[in-house]
Amino acid sequence: MKNYRVENGWLDGARRVPSPHCNDRPEGAEVDLLVIHSISLPPGQYGGNYIDDFFQGHLDTSAHPYFEEIGGMEVSAHLLIDREGAVTQYVPFDRRAWHAGQSEFCGRCNCNDFSIGIELEGIDTDTYTEAQYRALADVTSAIMEAYPGISTDTITGHSDIAPGRKLDPGPGFDWQHYQRELEQVQKA
Repeated sequence: MKNYRVENGWLDGARRVPSPHCNDRPEGAEVDLLVIHSISLPPGQYGGNYIDDFFQGHLDTSAHPYFEEIGGMEVSAHLLIDREGAVTQYVPFDRRAWHAGQSEFCGRCNCNDFSIGIELEGIDTDTYTEAQYRALADVTSAIMEAYPGISTDTITGHSDIAPGRKLDPGPGFDWQHYQRELEQVQKA
């Protein structure tokens, strides 16, 4: 268990790789939703700097045929948790990362306005690692402490806020296992 803390919108202990793909949240927006995603670049391959490059807007589109499809997209997330459980932060939590796209949660549209997005390195048809579940529980606990509007009832998957458009984190993500890990962290 790693004891993370949120200070001035940043997660202490996370590697920082600032992304330009963010902006200010609407005035008065309360952060009260946590969205779990998955990403791997190229799809199904892990490791490397392609996710950093993509979120920073300088992905080399000639490095892989898939990159030609996504080149020029302006996308980011607040955090990435890689296969080993290492955490990278791209956007401070008090800013709006561009992770959810067209989305709706409990009748509220534009989830980027009021959510924090966490990417897990993976694909929706693969399983996730124990290190990722532990790190996700640790960072979730720190985020919930800093943003009390987020509760276990307001943690969801990208597929749930963009049904029919997105599948992540997918059937490989064990929600019950994640909840157990989170409960253990919060009891400690």
